[in-house]
Amino acid sequence: MTLDTHNGSQTWNPDEDRAIPLAEATEVGVVNKTVDETPAPQLREDAPVATGEQIEPGRALALVDFSPPALGAGARLIRFAYRLGVPGTMLTAPMGKKSKTRLLATVNNTVPGNRIAGTALRAGHFLVHGAKTPIAQVDFHGAARVTPPLEAVVHSFSWLTDLEACAPREQGVPVAERILTSWLQANPKPPAKPGKGPAWNVGHTGMRLMNWLVHAPLILSGEKALRLRTLRHINETARWLDRQVHHAEDGLAEVAGWCAVIAAGLLLPDGRPRRLYGEAGLIRALGELMGDDGGVLSRSPLAQMEAIALLVRLRNCYQATRRDPPDAIERVIEMLVPPLLALTHGDGSLGSWQGAWAINGDDVSALVAASGVRARPLRDVRQWGYQRAVAQKTILLFDTAPPPMPSHARYGCASTLAFEMSHGGHRLIVNCGGAASGGGLVPVRLEQGLRATAAHSTLTIDDANSTAILINGMIGSGVSQVDIDRKTLQNENGSNATRLEASHNGYAARYGLTHRRILILRDDGTELRGEDLLLPSGRKGKRGKVGYALRFHLGPEVDVALTEDGQGAGLALPDGSYWQFRSGGGDVSIEDSLWVDGHGRPQATQQLVVQGLVSRGGGNFGWLLKKMG
Repeated sequence: MTLDTHNGSQTWNPDEDRAIPLAEATEVGVVNKTVDETPAPQLREDAPVATGEQIEPGRALALVDFSPPALGAGARLIRFAYRLGVPGTMLTAPMGKKSKTRLLATVNNTVPGNRIAGTALRAGHFLVHGAKTPIAQVDFHGAARVTPPLEAVVHSFSWLTDLEACAPREQGVPVAERILTSWLQANPKPPAKPGKGPAWNVGHTGMRLMNWLVHAPLILSGEKALRLRTLRHINETARWLDRQVHHAEDGLAEVAGWCAVIAAGLLLPDGRPRRLYGEAGLIRALGELMGDDGGVLSRSPLAQMEAIALLVRLRNCYQATRRDPPDAIERVIEMLVPPLLALTHGDGSLGSWQGAWAINGDDVSALVAASGVRARPLRDVRQWGYQRAVAQKTILLFDTAPPPMPSHARYGCASTLAFEMSHGGHRLIVNCGGAASGGGLVPVRLEQGLRATAAHSTLTIDDANSTAILINGMIGSGVSQVDIDRKTLQNENGSNATRLEASHNGYAARYGLTHRRILILRDDGTELRGEDLLLPSGRKGKRGKVGYALRFHLGPEVDVALTEDGQGAGLALPDGSYWQFRSGGGDVSIEDSLWVDGHGRPQATQQLVVQGLVSRGGGNFGWLLKKMG
């Protein structure tokens, strides 16, 4: 099957020992998208369109716009007064007796935990991404900073979910009380404002309060003195969040804070004013967290999963008090799941994008089951910026958007035009991933390297990042515009292929070159043709040459060997399938690489590299991945 990859371009043909133009295909269902600064809306491929229909470019991600629940005049007045600082007791029973602090219901948590991590807790260790830290050695005050992943687990009390998953309650209570006592001694009361140590940013505080309320039987079943002290701290933390939730460090942290405010309003006495206040704040925060296709603006599957888990826990709190959550919350959960599924491979595990590692399929499916949403993966996640193509057993994931804005990103990566590919349950081409796991078995010093363009399966110029990678998870200038075009190609013999073409301007300012990548996946999943082009970004190309490198990071189970002519490599998968990689752009070499697995642990792997010099006037490099036999 011969397919036209680009008008007038050349690519590798495995049947002939030369680069030939490919011009036998016809184009159907043409869908164009132009993005300026951020991805523009795309038309779903299954929508009826005329050939060549142009989609209007968009300037920014459209935000989901939800309205707070409709309220009567009295409820609106209560919400307004609570926002001004009038205590909830005065609004619910102005002449009555102050209610005793207690929990009004027991929550049935449906969000799955990690049994292995819970077992490690019972053995006296925090287990985070493969690294064990004795509980006795943790500084709960936060003066001696620990690694970010451990810091998040300790101060968010997410470990309560793991502890609940591994043993009956009576066996988990002593462990939970031991850790809680140490934490309360180090943090006796909330500070005046956020940022006074890692325990008191809005994100960790919101998650901590939510976990305390959801897993209350683990921390309130012991001696009376600790129970009263914990309840008092829960009440103080809820009041602190009422005042400080607006100062969250990012959108996801604000959503965590508002979820905790609502949960406290549901489960603590005299909570109706707080609940009304929290519902309005949460709906607004969700609108600023995600685009209207359901993808969070950080473009991270980790953040997507955290958002789903938060809202599912909040729904559990509503159910515990026999209330229905606002329709908008249910709608958001329904919107969050399909984009997440769009980044899954054949075994159900996630691709490695924007700091995430290859999260196990069991963890993904358990979270989706807890959400109660039954949905198929989106092929074309328009504003989130990922394209998905499925051909029989082969799945292709393609990053076709700029990195997230610094205000949204926790671990922004320069991954534009990178792709991943799997066949059956095995990964063939991957990204390194795992920047967000730095501090477990992945050393913190590798975080910036894992966010770099070279850690992704794409093209680099002069070993430079397409978007600048800064410290503390921030990103700088680089890719600001991405053009994406998706077509279905139909051959004369009736076979089809998906053609994805995208380009970015990340190298235009420094090198005067635009990177364009064309991927064509046959509908039987046996062949992926690719072509990478460097085109002058101005009217006249610059003089001289510059180095380039095409990197194809290989999955951990791939056995690789170079061909005798140095122009390709053989790739063997555990299922017995054999793939051939051929390069039309230069010699192929094998280099060491690293891949972060489903538990956030580093695995030594290899990568195919095609590199050389290219004219500042531009060039093109064709390549082929083909299943043999």
